[in-house]
Amino acid sequence: MFQGETAISIDDKGRLAIPVAFRDLVVDACGNRMVLTYNPYEAGCLWLYPEAVWQTVRDQVNALPNAKKVHRNLQLKLVGAATVLEPDSNARILLPASHRHAAGLEKRAVLLGMGTKLELWSEQAHLAQIRQTIVEDEVSDAMLDLRL
Repeated sequence: MFQGETAISIDDKGRLAIPVAFRDLVVDACGNRMVLTYNPYEAGCLWLYPEAVWQTVRDQVNALPNAKKVHRNLQLKLVGAATVLEPDSNARILLPASHRHAAGLEKRAVLLGMGTKLELWSEQAHLAQIRQTIVEDEVSDAMLDLRL
C-alpha cells in the first residue's frame, strides 16, 4: 500500500500537505480518514494509519490485559493518544500540537510509506535512524533468510 520516502514541510499552524504520491491512496484506501498516534518504540516518530487498519490495531492493543504495565503503557501511547484526521480541500492535515511537540516535529519532517501505515519522522530523528547501520550481532534468524 504505502511505500516511499518524502521530505515534507510543516507550516506554522502545524499542517502538512499529503504528498501527491499518497493522495489517491488516502482518498481511496482510507476514505479520507486517517488516525495519528505515537510510535511507542522509537522517539521522534508518529504513526498515521488508515482508519480501517487502525481499528484492527486498536482492538488488538485494547485486548491486551491492562494489568501488565507494559500493556497499559502501549495502550496509553497508541489508543489513548489516537486522533482522527481528515485532509482538507488542499490535502493538508492538521497535526495536534501535543503530538508535534512530543515527537519533536518542527518545520521539516520526513514521511515514510511503510506498507499499511505512514510514519512521520522529525528530520533529525530520521537522519539518526538512517545513519545507523545494522551490525552482524543484530541480525536475526528471520533476517538471514532475506535475499536483499
